[in-house]
Amino acid sequence: MGKRDNRVAYLNPIAAARARGPAPASGPTIQDYLSRPRPTWEEVKEQLEKKKKGSRALADFEDKMNERWRKELEKNREKILGAGEKKEKEKDKEKKEKEKDKEKKEKEKDKEKKEKEKDKEKKEKEKDKDKKEKKKKEKKKSSRDEKKSVKKKRKRKRSSARKASDDSDAESDTDSKESSKRKKKKLREEGEKDKDEKGSRKKKKTEKSHSESSDESELDGDVESKKKKRSSEEKEKATDKSKKKKKKRHKKHSKKKKKKTSGSELD
Repeated sequence: MGKRDNRVAYLNPIAAARARGPAPASGPTIQDYLSRPRPTWEEVKEQLEKKKKGSRALADFEDKMNERWRKELEKNREKILGAGEKKEKEKDKEKKEKEKDKEKKEKEKDKEKKEKEKDKEKKEKEKDKDKKEKKKKEKKKSSRDEKKSVKKKRKRKRSSARKASDDSDAESDTDSKESSKRKKKKLREEGEKDKDEKGSRKKKKTEKSHSESSDESELDGDVESKKKKRSSEEKEKATDKSKKKKKKRHKKHSKKKKKKTSGSELD
């Protein structure tokens, strides 16, 4: 098995072009351009005259169109200028209106500020009045509370003094009752003793003779003297107790007076 022959013959392009020869002309050549038909001088003049006539018609048309355009331009200019003036006037009016609105707003703001300041002043005055009234009420309340406290203290002092006086009176009454009971008991005992002594004496009298009757009379005198001594002693004790009670009451009364004077001084 052999290899394939993939070789290709080489051609010189320049040699190939020479072998082909010159390429065919596609259009007029220079010689054709040089040998073209040319007009005469007369024909050229005629063409120039025709061009001039055509140019005049165009000039006339252009002039007419220019006049129309000028008129339209003038109208447009007038409109634009009028619109510009109107716009300027409108702008001026708007500026003036804006300035007026600003002035009005500033005036309104100033009025609002003044009203707010007035309202603040009124509120401050009202607050001051309320504070003063509150202070007055607090002072009144404090004075009332002080008075009430002073009254309560006085009532307490009076009640305590009354209780003390009642206690002292009750004690004095109990003492007096006890003393009276004791006296009664003593008197009863003495009476019983006297009765016993009398009974014993009667028995002795019956048993003894008339001689002993004299002795019994002496004994009776002694008993009577003893009774008198006892009664005088009891009277002295009662007077001493009454004096002590009076002294206690006098001391309590002086204390109450001192308390009253101190309470009036506090008021």
